[in-house]
Amino acid sequence: MVGCCRRSMDFMTDRDVQKYKEDGFVVLDGLLSSQECDELRQRMNEIVDQMDVPEHCRTTFTTYHHEQLKTQGSADYFITSGDKIRFFFEKGVFDDQGEFKVPKHLSLNKVGHALHAYEPLYKKVTHSAKVQGIAKKLGLVSPVILQSMYIFKQPGIGGEVTAHQDATFLHTEPLGRVMGLWIALEDATVNNGCLWFIPGSHRSGISRRMVRTPKGTFPLTDFIGREQAYKEDTFVAAPVPKGGVVLIHGEVVHRSAENISEESRHVYTFHVMEALDTRWSPDNWLQPTEELPFPPLYTK
Repeated sequence: MVGCCRRSMDFMTDRDVQKYKEDGFVVLDGLLSSQECDELRQRMNEIVDQMDVPEHCRTTFTTYHHEQLKTQGSADYFITSGDKIRFFFEKGVFDDQGEFKVPKHLSLNKVGHALHAYEPLYKKVTHSAKVQGIAKKLGLVSPVILQSMYIFKQPGIGGEVTAHQDATFLHTEPLGRVMGLWIALEDATVNNGCLWFIPGSHRSGISRRMVRTPKGTFPLTDFIGREQAYKEDTFVAAPVPKGGVVLIHGEVVHRSAENISEESRHVYTFHVMEALDTRWSPDNWLQPTEELPFPPLYTK
């Protein structure tokens, strides 16, 4: 079953808002032009060209429960990346000596988590009039930017992202204050690993949280609760054309399959939070810092 995309000339319509509220996600075409997508990809190519990652920072990224604790959570490199631009790799791209087994441009899972703050092109997209218009259309009064990522979904090796809810990692009180914006920089299809959603699942709360452990303990994060088992036939595919965006409610269940195609699936994604009357959990892995408080989305 395939989710539908918008075709309206207006960027976000009342019908789009209704679908987002009912389903927990909506696909909007045309957030970026093809040229803007290519410029973001070219800039990331330059960033990777200049990448110099220390041996101890070659952290493999995965979303499997126990491996998360072993790799992501236990790595200071990850937990301190909220106000930096850091590199996270696919599994199996390094040999036993820590050297690349594949070209380095094909080795990365993602780059995160502060592109929106330090990279002008990404900052411009994040604060664009269309993005601000989306937030205003949804009634956000004081949205702030939490984090940003460039996700590669490499051809042939782009890893599976198992079913999850973003609020597992980005928890607020009350819930329902976080939204992801997932921008396709090239066509995201069923073949190259587009997102799949369970429509309406954002109304059932969350079953798992990743939290920081007390200082001085190891690993640095742990999980409370477990991810539920979901029926395969409840997921709906959400392909996105190049330049389109998916709005993702913080509690909607979603996943993506491995990319076994010969085409990459590059994405720029970031999360915003309605800060008005919202408490950001001090137990979240991601925390604002003196160097980078969560910046407001709306610019004067």
